[in-house]
Amino acid sequence: MNSKKSLVDSTFDIVNYSILGIVLLTVIYPLYFIAIASISEPNLVNSGQVWIIPKGIMFEGYERVFSDPNIMTGYRNSIFYTVFGTVINVTLTLMAGYSLSRKDLKGKNAIMLFMTFTMFFSGGLIPTYLVVKSLGMINNIWAMLIPNAVGVWNIIIARTFFQTSIPDELLEAAIIDGCTNTKFYVKIALPLSKALIAIMILFYGVGHWNAFFNALIYLRDKKLFPLQLVLRGILVDSQMLAEMVKDQDMLSEYQRLTEVIKYALIIVASLPLLIVYPFVQKYFVKGIMIGSLKG
Repeated sequence: MNSKKSLVDSTFDIVNYSILGIVLLTVIYPLYFIAIASISEPNLVNSGQVWIIPKGIMFEGYERVFSDPNIMTGYRNSIFYTVFGTVINVTLTLMAGYSLSRKDLKGKNAIMLFMTFTMFFSGGLIPTYLVVKSLGMINNIWAMLIPNAVGVWNIIIARTFFQTSIPDELLEAAIIDGCTNTKFYVKIALPLSKALIAIMILFYGVGHWNAFFNALIYLRDKKLFPLQLVLRGILVDSQMLAEMVKDQDMLSEYQRLTEVIKYALIIVASLPLLIVYPFVQKYFVKGIMIGSLKG
């Protein structure tokens, strides 16, 4: 009986690890391929000769990208939008989530229903643009921070966390000891919510770093452009230049350059997130599970 059970377990482990290994390769290989393609000769990449190791190593793509003076400005702007935007997002989300988790908040079900409604039905792009314009935020850094200050789904996750992780008895004991609601939230609830805070920082931070649509719609001054919009401009300019060239040899060269720039842009845009993610990934699964325990 034991040997049979051991055989079944061993078979399960082999199948399980094989499937996980395939999934891991499926996820990692595209990123690895982009990394080696960004330093390989584009003609060799396009002909399918680059699979495992880079060939015809060159750094022309990175040289072209970083030769653009707007790159550092874009990096600085993206860091600013990501840091301050995430601070605003996390602060408002935690405050809203905690408030909605309290049983003594009158009308919380109606508030939650109204907020949930906005997840499925929004005003649309034109009304949103008119609101942003009426608030004087066109071509302003606040256009990148205020319109998406909170996410309803993240508020639901935060509310669920506080409901399941902060016992009512703890609040009652704190009130008996003379603790106010604000002091309880700041000194007790938040220190017990490190996993939630980490996952909110990850969600909002990635969103801000990858955001370019709001900048495309609301910003006009290139000095305010985030990195993603700057990189998009470099790629579009390279493609347009290649299309304008009539000479066949020059056209091939510009197309080759466009390809190598494309891979370099992906690495440049993704590298900061790849560096930061390992420091918060241990909270990722826990934060997701917290939000799925209770509606």
